Amino acid sequence: MSMKLYGLEEHFVTADVIEAWRRRDPGLAEPMMKWAVASDITPALLDVDGGRIAAMDDAGIDTTVLSLTTPGLQNLDAAEAVALQAPTNDLIAAAVRRHPGRFQGFATLATSAPAAAADELRRAVTELGLNGALVNANSRGRALDAPGFWDIYEAAEDLRAPVYLHPGVPVPAVTEAYYRGFGEPVNSMLATGAFGWHYDAGLTILRMIVAGVFDRFPGLQVILGHWGEVVLFYLDRVAAMDKLTALRRPIAEYFRSNIFITPGGISSHKYLRWSLETVGVERIMYASDYPFNTERAGSARRFLDTAPVDEAGRERIAYRNWEELIAGIRR
Repeated sequence: MSMKLYGLEEHFVTADVIEAWRRRDPGLAEPMMKWAVASDITPALLDVDGGRIAAMDDAGIDTTVLSLTTPGLQNLDAAEAVALQAPTNDLIAAAVRRHPGRFQGFATLATSAPAAAADELRRAVTELGLNGALVNANSRGRALDAPGFWDIYEAAEDLRAPVYLHPGVPVPAVTEAYYRGFGEPVNSMLATGAFGWHYDAGLTILRMIVAGVFDRFPGLQVILGHWGEVVLFYLDRVAAMDKLTALRRPIAEYFRSNIFITPGGISSHKYLRWSLETVGVERIMYASDYPFNTERAGSARRFLDTAPVDEAGRERIAYRNWEELIAGIRR
C-alpha cells in the first residue's frame, strides 16, 4: 500500500469572492484576476467536490488542504474583507465535512483588520477544525512584517496553528518599475508566477525575520511554498546581515526552526536536494499548487516516488511532517 500524500497549497475560490474582486477591479487589470475570475481554470477553482477529487486521484494526492487563492480577501477594504472571511471559512468547513479524509482547510483571513482576523483564526481552528491559515505576502500594499499584523501571529502561536505564507502580486510601484516593458502576457507572468511574486514572498519572510516576528513569537510556524520563494537559495549571502541586526540567532537558523518548505507545484528534484541540504527533511512537505500546476497523471506521486530520499524521508515529506505539525494544534 502506498503512503498517504497531502497537498498543502491547493487553491479554490467562491462566487462571493469573485463578485467582490470584480467590484474592485471591473477590468480585471490585475493578472490574478484574469486567471481566477475569467479563465479556463476558474471552474476548477470553484469546484470543491467531485471534479477536484477526480483531479486529486489523477495526481495521486490523498488529502488536499484547501485555501482561498491569491489575493484572498487581502485586496479588499477592511469592512468587505471582514464580512467575507467567516462565510468563506464556513464553506471550507462544509467541504471538509462532505468529504472527510479528502479535504482539510486553511482559514481565510481579513488581514486588513488584524484583530478581527485573529478572532476569526481562533474560531476557524477551534470551532471549524481548520488547520491554520493561508495569508498572502501583502495586504493592500503593506508587507506582513508590520507590527499591525502581529495580532494574527500571536493568535497562531497561541493556537500552535501554522500560517502558510503565499505570494501576492507585488505592489503597483514595484510592478511598474521592474515587471513592465515586454507586452502581454510576458509582463504579467514576469510579475507573478515566473519570478515577481516569488521574490516578493521571499522578501516578506526575510522581513518578518528581521522585524523580530519569530523572536517575539518563537513558536510560530510558517510554511513557505515554491521551494522557499527564492530566499532559501540565498541564505549564505543573507548571512551578511547577521552582524547588523539585533536578532537572537543567525537568520538562516529561523529557516530550520520556524519555517517549513513545500515545492508549490515545482517538481524539481534539484531544488529538493538543495532544500534537504539547507533545512533538512523534517522541514519539507508536499504541495501541488492546484489548479495552476498543469501536470497530471500521477505527477504528485511520481515526484515523491522518484525523490532522492530514503523511505523514511519520503514518509516525512508525504505525510508525517504535516500530521505531526497539526497534531500539536490547540483546539
